[in-house]
Amino acid sequence: MNLIEIENVVKTYHLGGTDVPVLKGVSMAVQQGEMVALMGASGSGKTTLMNILGCLDRPTSGRYILDGQEVSRMNPNQRAEVRNAKIGFVFQNFNLLPRTSAIENVLLPSTYADGSIPSAKLRQHGRQLLERVGLADRADHEPSQLSGGQQQRVAIARALVNSPRLLLADEPTGNLDSRTSEDVLAMFQNLNQQEGLAILLVTHDAHVASHAQRVIHIHDGMIAAGAFESASPQATPPADAASPMEGR
Repeated sequence: MNLIEIENVVKTYHLGGTDVPVLKGVSMAVQQGEMVALMGASGSGKTTLMNILGCLDRPTSGRYILDGQEVSRMNPNQRAEVRNAKIGFVFQNFNLLPRTSAIENVLLPSTYADGSIPSAKLRQHGRQLLERVGLADRADHEPSQLSGGQQQRVAIARALVNSPRLLLADEPTGNLDSRTSEDVLAMFQNLNQQEGLAILLVTHDAHVASHAQRVIHIHDGMIAAGAFESASPQATPPADAASPMEGR
């Protein structure tokens, strides 16, 4: 069953009296529990498409159905509700609040969702998520006290706090060294295979894309001909993919 269905999506921006087409009739689907890479060069339209998939923007025309709901027709408040309930985000630059502890960063989406200070139950949930990503002993550390890999793991825990149906990862290894990148990608594979979480990796890097089960290529605002392909054997996680990453 499809979690994501995009049908003939067009996105046009109006700049200085000129229409600039960015997406030109994109159609694609992602099944529940599937890990897919959306691969394209800078300027290909992949970030615009990710913003639509993440309910951060809406298409000029076309349909976007997420988990049975046609979000392309929703107003901004309705899209925000869907986004908070069903989508987790992981970004290249981590996007952690600098003078805020790891656990408080993890709990930010829940804080915004219910409008209150995190309860004891929420804090327990946050600590459990940090334990899942191997940072149980870093809950009270601020981002400046954490390595890049540790900050990205805090971001992954934050993305999971509202039990999303879809995780969108935008160039998630762009600021990490090669060894830590492999650890983060193995963590995504484990979340996908062990918990059935649908993951969309947005990347320009063929090596990162090879960790997905399927790769979709986007070029010049269109899904490229022959764009749907199986990824390499790296799409199967290593035996220790479920193990927490230590010290990185």
